[in-house]
Amino acid sequence: MAHEYPSPYSLLSRVIITPCFFIFLLFPLSSISSFHVIVTSASTPTVALSKVEQDQEALALLTWKVNLDNQTQFFLSSWSGRNSCNHWFGVACHRSGSVSDLNLQSCGLRGTLQNLNFSSLPNLLTLNLSGNSLQGTIPINIGNISKLLTVLDFGSNHFIGVIPEQLRFLTSLSFLSLASNNFRGSILPFIGNLRNLTILYLSDNELFGSIPQEIGLLRSLNHLKLDINNPTGSIHPSIGNLRNLTTLYLHTNKLSSFIPQEIGLLKSLNDLQLGINNLTGPIPSSICNLRNLTTLILHTNNLTGLIPHCIGNLRNLTTLYLHMNKLSGLIPQEIGLLISLNDLGI
Repeated sequence: MAHEYPSPYSLLSRVIITPCFFIFLLFPLSSISSFHVIVTSASTPTVALSKVEQDQEALALLTWKVNLDNQTQFFLSSWSGRNSCNHWFGVACHRSGSVSDLNLQSCGLRGTLQNLNFSSLPNLLTLNLSGNSLQGTIPINIGNISKLLTVLDFGSNHFIGVIPEQLRFLTSLSFLSLASNNFRGSILPFIGNLRNLTILYLSDNELFGSIPQEIGLLRSLNHLKLDINNPTGSIHPSIGNLRNLTTLYLHTNKLSSFIPQEIGLLKSLNDLQLGINNLTGPIPSSICNLRNLTTLILHTNNLTGLIPHCIGNLRNLTTLYLHMNKLSGLIPQEIGLLISLNDLGI
């Protein structure tokens, strides 16, 4: 049976940010800029920017534009003049006149970030460049971007190299997606600095090494996706600190050792996917504490022992995959209590 996992695309961007291609279907090019530009009522900053500061923001964006490919430059034809808040496509501004948001999701952008001067965007709140064809590495001067930044979405591009440790300085981030790229290296050893994260998507890269135990410091985290990478080692017991998690994807990796009993502390979980790893030992009985689970995927591991009889506690399950393991004994009759179940693999 073939099993298809959900896409790691940005939940936030799919809900609140209008894709560029959709705008093209609704409006002619001449009307795009006036449709997409907004002026935010954000309270920061409250002091109006000087002309010099506005010029610096505009220059930073224009310099980046002219170093992108010709088709992208044409698409950003509204970017002209010295005022980036004057009907520039994809740009939103504070009332002070400073750039607050740069949203260019799914706009077919081609090029790199090397010529984007992040330090010239000191009041940026949102940077969404997901779903494009941007390539190269993330420059280390990303750490000089606005310390107010709450959303950083570089997902679904062609970025390569190591994720720069300078991201550790972006301590206001609540949303970070680097999913579906070609990043290599260890899994964010600085992750414990980003204590305000509620969403972290790193799926579908080439990250390796152990999952840092500091991930247990992210107590506000709701969604954690580290699937389709190459991490090894065990799932650290600190995962049990993430009491607000609703989604945990660690599937399609090279994780080994036991599933920690602390997994049973994540009582807000709806979706737990640990399939296609090298996990060993029994299914921990603490997993039966996760009464909000709708999806439990543990297939294609080396799990042994009995299926816990308490599995019948998980009355909200709609999907349960336990196949391709080394489980023994009878299928517990309590599985008949899972009246919402519509997809079962044992």
